[in-house]
Amino acid sequence: MTALDHQPRSYPFRQPRRLDVDPECAWLRREQPVCRVELPYGGEGWLVTRHADARTVLADPRFSRAALVGRDVPRTAPRIPHEPTILTMDPPDHSRLRRLVSRAFSSRRINEIEPRVRQLTQGLLDRVHDHGPPADLVAHLAQPLPSAVICELLGVPEADRPRFFSWADAVLTSDADSPARIATALTELKGYLAELVAQRREEPTDDVLGALVLARDERGQLSEHELVTFGVTLLLAGLETTANQIGNFVYHLLTHPDQLATLTAGPHRLADVVEELLRLIPISAHAGFTRVATEDVELNGVLVRAGEAVLVDLDSANRDEAVFTDPDRVDLGRERNPHLAFGHGAHHCLGAQLARMELRTAIGELLTRFPGLALAVPASDLLWKHASVVRGLRELPVTWSTP
Repeated sequence: MTALDHQPRSYPFRQPRRLDVDPECAWLRREQPVCRVELPYGGEGWLVTRHADARTVLADPRFSRAALVGRDVPRTAPRIPHEPTILTMDPPDHSRLRRLVSRAFSSRRINEIEPRVRQLTQGLLDRVHDHGPPADLVAHLAQPLPSAVICELLGVPEADRPRFFSWADAVLTSDADSPARIATALTELKGYLAELVAQRREEPTDDVLGALVLARDERGQLSEHELVTFGVTLLLAGLETTANQIGNFVYHLLTHPDQLATLTAGPHRLADVVEELLRLIPISAHAGFTRVATEDVELNGVLVRAGEAVLVDLDSANRDEAVFTDPDRVDLGRERNPHLAFGHGAHHCLGAQLARMELRTAIGELLTRFPGLALAVPASDLLWKHASVVRGLRELPVTWSTP
């Protein structure tokens, strides 16, 4: 067991480009899987790039998320979280909050709402058809579908939904000059959720937010602060990542016509295709949530000391040669696919089954409705988000065959 004394590498190694994965991670997996890095904010930490080590960090309770709150820990984004949320809690507090809404995101519940999601998707595609080619799939499908789904689950009025993307874009920025903008967006979003909570106290509802109000008022299972911040977290988590991945998946398929032809011709199941695209197509611009070791831990022969920060590169872990055969190739028929796109352990994404269903529905309905779908502009002309913690297109103009 060693505490490596090499000079830390500056991380991120380079700015993300489209959906490319940093090639340095492949070298690190082979030669230095637990690597000392210098982060943009908060100093030095460790970067983990192998699948097995990633699972360990994500599941081992000795690596804490709660230790981030109110501390200038090593991280890739400028904002220091000063208030605990379900994303920055450890068990048992994390488990207590998660149990309150787990039923709403269970496989059974997702199967129940799938017809409604399909109906919403078909309605959006009707508008795409009426608009005619070229049409922007970000504006017409990728953004409004997950927005409508999560807002219906929580009980957000339809007229208010367009406001959430401006808030989400602000909160998820990684721009060094943006802490004030982030704080303003969070304050406005919390204020809006507090209004919805007050409405449910006057007129109870059977949506997720209504259930949280009952858990607060009748059973005392969470505080008022936890109630509002939980609603904020669910909205942001259910909105931005799925919206960007719908666009990213479509972009990938349209720029890989052989894979698109294989998918549309069968015999691969769409569910397997979605899993493979989840594995291979990155959503995060850089390694995600920092964790802090609460005691000395040996990780792949490296001593991580108590108080040191560890970050996990899920995109690198999902290309680990020790786990995935030919990992850099999209295999639409891949049978064994233990990817970590939704994390692992206690913080495994609460909405994973919802996101999977939305992606299957959006991609499946789109390709069925619009045969001959193609980019309406050269791929090099597409505009991508920058200074954001998530990857995604600003616009995705497409065209299709018309009878």
